[in-house]
Amino acid sequence: MTSSPHSSSPVVHVIGAGLAGSEAAWQIARLGVPVVLHEMRPTRTTEAHKTDGLAELVCSNSFRSDDAANNAVGLLHAEMRKLGSLIMRAADANQVPAGGALAVDRDGFSAAVSKALAEHPLVEIRREEIDGLPPQDWANVIVATGPLTSAPLAEAIRGLTDESALAFFDAIAPIVHRDSIDMSVAWFQSRYDKVGPGGTGADYLNCPMTREQYDAFVDALIEGEKVDFKDWEKDTPYFDGCLPIEVMAERGRETLRHGPMKPVGLTNPHNPTVKPYAIVQLRQDNKLGTLYNMVGFQTKLKHGAQLRVFRTIPGLENAEFARLGGLHRNTFLNSPKLLDESLRLRASPRLRFAGQMTGCEGYVESASVGLFAGLSAAADALGRSLAPPPPTTALGSLLGHITGGHIETIDAGPRSFQPMNINFGLFPPLASPPTKGPDGKRLRGPEKSVARKQALSARALADMDGWIAAYLKLPKAA
Repeated sequence: MTSSPHSSSPVVHVIGAGLAGSEAAWQIARLGVPVVLHEMRPTRTTEAHKTDGLAELVCSNSFRSDDAANNAVGLLHAEMRKLGSLIMRAADANQVPAGGALAVDRDGFSAAVSKALAEHPLVEIRREEIDGLPPQDWANVIVATGPLTSAPLAEAIRGLTDESALAFFDAIAPIVHRDSIDMSVAWFQSRYDKVGPGGTGADYLNCPMTREQYDAFVDALIEGEKVDFKDWEKDTPYFDGCLPIEVMAERGRETLRHGPMKPVGLTNPHNPTVKPYAIVQLRQDNKLGTLYNMVGFQTKLKHGAQLRVFRTIPGLENAEFARLGGLHRNTFLNSPKLLDESLRLRASPRLRFAGQMTGCEGYVESASVGLFAGLSAAADALGRSLAPPPPTTALGSLLGHITGGHIETIDAGPRSFQPMNINFGLFPPLASPPTKGPDGKRLRGPEKSVARKQALSARALADMDGWIAAYLKLPKAA
């Protein structure tokens, strides 16, 4: 796909000028396709926004680690820079000291994004709310309205898809890297060896607890420091059936043992004559089998408390977390079911979705999905085809999680697709993981983990260069 020097291509409409929408609009315009960017602020604001600037940062001013060699989000930064990202350009130009992290002056960042889009000859910014499905004559639309999508638009999407675009306190359980679980303690088994849909009868990882361990765990849950609700979250109810684990613990000391931690139907092969007092179960969370979800462990504990409390669970003493738990108001689609690999809504392909409502978490992740949505929409407008980046890249692995890398269900429980930050657990494993260091000595422990991450990063950057050469010829960044 090459850039077009003219603007005769059909216009693309982008709804929402947050990070994803702003990035999408930029990518569309720089490929020579006219774009109308619709932003409801200041005509109508949200509980979280304070200004009418484009790409306003409503929470932290940090884009997290900028270390491309050792950190998945830093790798995503590097890939986005290769793709001419406006969000990354504005972040780099407005960086403030933050150690190894990329933090920005939030006002300067938003002003830079706003100025670049306002001055682009192929971008028209309209300050208006789109309070329902876009008009039928809008043939190429990106919806990037974020986790606080207005109720009328969310209802219209729900009606079109016949799927819940979720808007409640979204309960998120922690996700653990499989290779950090101690298998001398944990074991694979389903309760009563039951084979559920897509399962084998040994679909869960089980971590046993004695009574003393369980009692100490319940005490730690109740005493752990919790995140306070924001003012605009306080009137949104919990999702039925997804109570935070600490709330369940507060309802009675035995509640968890009769709920997600019930020890029935399981035999510990490491100690078969001793019946565990309680069990923590983890369920495979992605098709690669690299990530496991802590079943029923949605939580409002602060991250530090989660690390401290959950690492007291036998078998998880050295657990590395791809995502910690959380609970917040959110609006997102069941994207693996509803969206195709180009982020188009299967029920109405003229609509493409981007940003946090597709099932990603974080500023950079949202912007990167907007970047690909913009490239895909521009390709449609130019009559070209565009395959997603390889799953070995950070962007490709994130898109894979959103559109197809997730396991729909193992048992008869509720769907478990949840928003995710970029992490190395989303990447396909290396064909030949490094086993020796530069000095020829065998790698062990943390050194092995570091070498693996660096090899994944090197592979990703090389494969991203190959994708750009094969599918894109982007104009030089202005």
